[in-house]
Amino acid sequence: MNDSTITLPWLVVRQDDNGNRYRVGRYATRAEAQKIADSLDSRGHKQLYWVERIAQNGSSADN
Repeated sequence: MNDSTITLPWLVVRQDDNGNRYRVGRYATRAEAQKIADSLDSRGHKQLYWVERIAQNGSSADN
């Protein structure tokens, strides 16, 4: 585990209309990540955005 996992445990993830998933960014708080996801989602594109928390073992876990 590295320092960024501890200090930036929230991910914004994007899924395109082909099912491909991409990490958009990492954030310190869920509220900050959700604000970014909502902003991107409101643009009206076909992509889907959501927030995930990185588990302590370094993998992402839905929350």
